[in-house]
Amino acid sequence: MGRKALKDTLPSLKAKYNPHVIIANGENAASGRGITQSIAKDFFEWGVHGITMGNHTWDNKDIFDFIDDEPRMIRPANFPPGTPGRGAAVIKANGKELAIVNLQGRTFLPAIDCPFRTSDEIIDQLRKKHKCILVDFHAEATSEKIAMGWHLDGRASIVVGTHTHVQSNDDTILPGGTAYLTDAGMVGPKDGILGMEREAVLRKFKTQLPVRFEVDKGKWQFHGLFVQLDESTGKAKKMEKIRLLEDEWIMS
Repeated sequence: MGRKALKDTLPSLKAKYNPHVIIANGENAASGRGITQSIAKDFFEWGVHGITMGNHTWDNKDIFDFIDDEPRMIRPANFPPGTPGRGAAVIKANGKELAIVNLQGRTFLPAIDCPFRTSDEIIDQLRKKHKCILVDFHAEATSEKIAMGWHLDGRASIVVGTHTHVQSNDDTILPGGTAYLTDAGMVGPKDGILGMEREAVLRKFKTQLPVRFEVDKGKWQFHGLFVQLDESTGKAKKMEKIRLLEDEWIMS
């Protein structure tokens, strides 16, 4: 469902915003459970230039066959040393360059290396050559995401949260010029619960018994963020949230 929404909407979004670089979080792309090489290939063919991941990075074993060989896909940089893949990359598209960094929070998620210290190490290195830097902070707690936004204000061009699936309404350009949004929101079924069939999730909450979750099959919703950067400084000039609903959207 989410892949269909991406494929259906990208042509119109590209026509309206004319973006130089398109980044998508793909950690739930395989029916809510990781990503496969075939799906990543589809994303790139449809116009995505870089893929970030999160705590579901390893849910689909197919990823171990290609993550080390795909320079356009990154996983959280604060995973333990020796973890397959990479935590940052420089994406080149349409004559532009955008450094991307993936980090995972620790509050209400598995204990891993400190994302704040990791961000310092990576971004300090990236800033030696690159002014435009996007950070996908994949975290559960709103407070941890906001803290990361302030921590990186003036050092990252964009700090956008993922993981909690619901688009937040706190989009802002911080004093140092960093575009910040607590959560970009999900791309997938509109009428489920975080993309999953409602009845199964309700049963889990009401009974606390084991339940198998399946992706909902209703109409889709699409959430995202458009940011315009000053290439000479790396600071954000403009930002706009994107929210589209299947059969209800008209691209002006």
